[in-house]
Order: sequence, then C-alpha cells, then structure tokens
Amino acid sequence: MSTYINVAVVLFTAIGWIFFLGATVGVLRFPDFYTRMHAAGKGDTLSTVMILFGFAAYQLHQPDMANLLVAFKIIFIAVLIFISAPTATHAIMDAGFGSKIAHWGIRDGSVSHSLTKKDERS
Repeated sequence: MSTYINVAVVLFTAIGWIFFLGATVGVLRFPDFYTRMHAAGKGDTLSTVMILFGFAAYQLHQPDMANLLVAFKIIFIAVLIFISAPTATHAIMDAGFGSKIAHWGIRDGSVSHSLTKKDERS
C-alpha cells in the first residue's frame, strides 16, 4: 500500500510542476493581457490542486485520525482554490476589459495581419 501512495504522491506532484512550467511559459510567451491571464489562471489552478492532492496523498502513509484530518484539510484548501482562482482570474480580466485593454488581434481599430490575410483569400 505504501508503494502505491508513493507513486501517487510523485505522480501528482510531478504533474503539478509540469503544469506550473507550462503556465510560466504561457505567461512569458503569449502576446497580450488576456491570453497571459488565461495561461496563468488555468495553469496555476490546476497545478496547485495537483500538488495539494499529492500532499494529501502523502498524509495517508499512516492512516491514523490526525493524518486523515490533515489530508481532509488539504483537500478542502484545494477545493477552495479550485473555486476561487478562476473567479479571481475572471474578475481581473473583466477589469482589464473595462479599462479597454486591447486584444491581441485588434490594434487602433484595425484587424491584425493574420485576420486580414484570411479575409483576402475569400
């Protein structure tokens, strides 16, 4: 049983770190505010939840009442993050939209080059 728990802990934690890496790359490479917020919001939420599930699984090595309570608290925190992080990301993006931050494809009322090429072909 302990081997399966160790595998689950390593798997959840590794997947969480991979999603953190992906979110970091997305924040650095995406072109505008909205796509960067999308990468940060999705990657941060999923990676944090996966790492916390790994921590909760680690607490199940010795299934006494104290460790089960700690695992339950960690899962409760993960659920709160899963609910609140996308809501906060949406609020920040809505504030950016209210501040009239331009989208990547729209600059000064004109359409981006890639959209113009698509329209010329049709």
